[in-house]
Amino acid sequence: MGCDIKDRGLADAGRARIEWAEADMPVLVAIRERFAVERPFEGVRMGCCMHVTTETANLVRALVAGGAQVALCASNPLSTQDDVAAALVEYYGADVYAIKGEDTETYYRHIDSVIATAPQITMDDGADVVGRMHADFPQYLDGIVGGTEETTTGVIRLKAMAADGALKYPIVAVNDANTKHMFDNRYGTGQSTIDGIIRATNRLIAGRTVVISGYGWCGKGAAMRARGLGAKVIVCEVDPLVALEAVMDGHRVMKAADAARECDIWITVTGDLNVIDVPAFENLKPEAILCNSGHFNAEINIPWLREHCTVREVKPMVEEFTFADGRRCYLLAEGRLVNLSAAEGHPAEVMDMSFANQALAAEWMLEHASELQPGVIDMPRAIDDDIARLKLECMGVEIDTLTPEQVAYLNSWDAGTV
Repeated sequence: MGCDIKDRGLADAGRARIEWAEADMPVLVAIRERFAVERPFEGVRMGCCMHVTTETANLVRALVAGGAQVALCASNPLSTQDDVAAALVEYYGADVYAIKGEDTETYYRHIDSVIATAPQITMDDGADVVGRMHADFPQYLDGIVGGTEETTTGVIRLKAMAADGALKYPIVAVNDANTKHMFDNRYGTGQSTIDGIIRATNRLIAGRTVVISGYGWCGKGAAMRARGLGAKVIVCEVDPLVALEAVMDGHRVMKAADAARECDIWITVTGDLNVIDVPAFENLKPEAILCNSGHFNAEINIPWLREHCTVREVKPMVEEFTFADGRRCYLLAEGRLVNLSAAEGHPAEVMDMSFANQALAAEWMLEHASELQPGVIDMPRAIDDDIARLKLECMGVEIDTLTPEQVAYLNSWDAGTV
């Protein structure tokens, strides 16, 4: 069994935490139990690049129960939970290549180790395995059946590849499933981002001005949770329709350079480059805290800060940048995902649905492999609905069903006022 992890001796602690998360993942447990009987992945090699957390561990357990040979690396250098990595190797039969805090060279070496297992299915958080395989290891593409992608950033990258004719195998956009982005992105990112900020800084949120760049599902969640803790929220957007929605939700909307003057805490969740840049830095309110919950650490122009400021670490996960004029700002978690770097990521209850999507999308892909062409594929609606139904059942929630008469009415065109 291959691995490159920090310490196998952490396995017992990791297993206890994995089991703790399992208690809040009943949908995935039910899928794992079915997989153990049906073995849909018997002998299938899976290459996974994901956050190595307790929740991910429970997805890996489901895949292994279904017969898969799983190789896992981290999708972020700071998000790995080393005890979880150890438990996956020692107790759950996975190959793991992930160490919290690994440098860039090690990060890509670990991705390459996963690719070297010649996966038949890839699972990505950010399309790093897909991109690197296409660019540097095309010899492994012939054996690929398909893949899944769980992040907004990754789906954007994959659609760009597909538009250029560069994507060589089919990938299901798990992120676009309703039971993923409407819950994971909104409630998961919202809560875990604020959690990461508080753990890193121990600053009071109430009364402060929180600026949020990007008002997609992640931005909506962060705004909701910040306002719930008493913050005043400013939204920065480039999409006029989304900006209008933010206004109607009760937030102030303004340009980044203007928002900088009032900012106490700034959260980026756009998936784009240099969202906080020089014009914002020039206006930035003294003592502002900057952090990112978008996938990559490119949303804040950190190279500019390092070149033009004096830098020191004031506490773990907090760097102080002093500008030439004496103003200071603070960067959390090196600009990487603050919710996973400074905290533990999304709560297990919401990841239950996200990883149910991953598991069932992989199963569906194997079943339909002969019909699929290279490109980005929508998550089948039937799977989305089944996961929602299972989640409600696990929560003890019952809903009504349409009567035959109601179905006929909704499908008619000549019924009107009665």
